[in-house]
Amino acid sequence: MYEVIFSNKAEMQLKRLEKPVQGRIISALERARIRPEDHFKKLVGEDAFSLRVGHYRVIADIERKKLLILVLKVGHRRNVYK
Repeated sequence: MYEVIFSNKAEMQLKRLEKPVQGRIISALERARIRPEDHFKKLVGEDAFSLRVGHYRVIADIERKKLLILVLKVGHRRNVYK
């Protein structure tokens, strides 16, 4: 099972969101810990992956050798890719 670690920026972005949205994002990450390749989608032209949670996206780097999901950004889909 993969371990989920938040960057400082991603942790602050998550805390700014409403509590129900935070809960949905955390539960989606918990589901993705078992097999992240089934939940995350590779971003074109980048080494990062995207997890869709309603209108929100979680941008992460997946390190398969270390069994680690490093969350880089969390935010609404209109802002998170900028």
